[in-house]
Parts: sequence; C-alpha cells; structure tokens
Amino acid sequence: MGNTAYISIISGNEEPLPVFASIVRSLEHLEEFPFLVEPIYREAVQLNEVQTDRLRFGLIRLQLYADIHRYDDMETAQKMKYVAQVLERVIFGGLLLEGEEPVEKCSCGY
Repeated sequence: MGNTAYISIISGNEEPLPVFASIVRSLEHLEEFPFLVEPIYREAVQLNEVQTDRLRFGLIRLQLYADIHRYDDMETAQKMKYVAQVLERVIFGGLLLEGEEPVEKCSCGY
C-alpha cells in the first residue's frame, strides 16, 4: 500500500492535515514509529478542536479499514491497526472503538 492510499484513508473526503504525513511515514517505515510517536503527539496537541476531531476520525478510519481488509493483506492490516491504536491511546488516552475510558484528558480538548 502506498503513500497516496494511506493519505486517502486517513483524510477521508477532506484535505489532509500536516500531521498525516508523519503518520503515513510511520506506516511506511514501521521501524521509525517509536521515534515518530512524540513528534506526532506534539503536533497533535497544537491542533484546534475541529482538526483534533479530524485526526481522531482519521485514526479510526485506519482501524476500520484494517479490520475490513485484514484478510487481503494481513501484515499491512496489522501495521495499520497497531499504529492507529497506539497513536489514539497516546493522544486521546483511549480507544473510541473499544469503548475505553480515557486515562486522562489531553490538552487538545478531550
């Protein structure tokens, strides 16, 4: 799966947010993900409320897409779900789809 496909999944029908580029980089180069988590978090907490919602729904779209296509390419699906869930937990304190309660609210309005 390429850069364009990842961006279209995360963005949905809207223009991509700049933070999406770092998320795509994480998906394309999973070995860099541990070093990108903090910069992605720092970029996310600077977003306004609408952008923060778009980011969360972008992460949710990645999880949904991974679940729907898990048998097409299991390795890619696992990678997408892992990156999206880690980022959602770090940025928002829990997973919306799993019904997790946030541990603490982030300074970005959640």
